[in-house]
Amino acid sequence: MSVDPMTYEAQFFGFTPQTCMLRIYIAFQDYLFEVMQAVEQVILKKLNGIPDCDISPVQIRKCTEKFLCFMKGHFDNLFSKMEQLFLQLILCIPSNILLPEDKCKETPYSEEDFQHLQKEIEQLQEKYKTELCTKQALLAELEEQKIVQAKLKQTLTFFDELQNVGRDHGTSDFRESLVSLVQNSRKLQNIRDGVEKESKRLKIS
Repeated sequence: MSVDPMTYEAQFFGFTPQTCMLRIYIAFQDYLFEVMQAVEQVILKKLNGIPDCDISPVQIRKCTEKFLCFMKGHFDNLFSKMEQLFLQLILCIPSNILLPEDKCKETPYSEEDFQHLQKEIEQLQEKYKTELCTKQALLAELEEQKIVQAKLKQTLTFFDELQNVGRDHGTSDFRESLVSLVQNSRKLQNIRDGVEKESKRLKIS
């Protein structure tokens, strides 16, 4: 069998030419064995019809095997020639033929075309890097917006709670509640300051 892998032919046929030839060889060999067995059975049947025959089945088997070796030797010699013809003339793709998927390789590229493609690749790589940096910046900004949104939500919740407290105390306007809260805080601060002054005076006296 040929040792050339013939990969281009395998790409076209879907199998290697050597595999095809091997299957043909095995099929012919199996058929030859079957024919020899059939011939042996016919000879044995004929001998059973001849009275006082001195030829035994063992002798018939030896003769059949000898004839099989003779036929196999001639078959191998013929098959090697047939394989060579098949691989060279039938299952071989000429060097000047391209498969449809390889038609793009038919037109050669110049050095200028190669430089142009190289420059285009570099530009695409730069664009990719820019897009990647922009994406990272947008993701970071999105995370910041999520944090701000969460804080804003907390603030709105806090104001809603203050407004509910105001409503519970009879104040429907949040601004009025806030003013009232500030005034009450100042009164409490003044009272605290007065208590501290009075406490200091009593300690001194």
